[in-house]
Amino acid sequence: RWATGVRWTVAGLAPLLVGVQAYAGITSPSAPPAELRQTHPAPPPSIQFRGRAIQIQGLDNPFWQGPPQQPNPALVDQGRAVYVSNCVFCHGDTLEGDGHFAGGLSPAPADFTDPATITQLQQAYLFWRITKGGSGLPAESAPWNSAMPAWEDTLTEDEIWKVITYLYEASGPGVNPRTWD
Repeated sequence: RWATGVRWTVAGLAPLLVGVQAYAGITSPSAPPAELRQTHPAPPPSIQFRGRAIQIQGLDNPFWQGPPQQPNPALVDQGRAVYVSNCVFCHGDTLEGDGHFAGGLSPAPADFTDPATITQLQQAYLFWRITKGGSGLPAESAPWNSAMPAWEDTLTEDEIWKVITYLYEASGPGVNPRTWD
């Protein structure tokens, strides 16, 4: 009789112990990251672009004719053509970061229609990010970094500025870059 009681006790406790151990294995305490990550790290003061030093701080887009004027439609069209040829595959037709390659990228490409993304950035910041890509990011953007290619060997300086002009114009009415002021 005591053997039957032991068997029932073991048979009842064994699944309970296995369940407790499984639960403990899948619930781990959350811990803060080893170091802080910045989604939009500060750009360097200057960069090299095709052998020429460019000061990023205080840099203005030579093609931006934003508020109170309307951007030049010809420049916007030229920027659109560069975007469609080079950027649409990741950032998508609608600039929402949903291009054909976006599903395979981590982190996902930037959604330029999100006002929290593009309106908080200066055009000089976009120039730096487009020029240097993910490989030009500082350590504080790790561990996620970026799959963005460096476009400095593919696009001219004017093409990069025209793409930036297009991004702000195509992001929606009233979308303007941060200024240095």
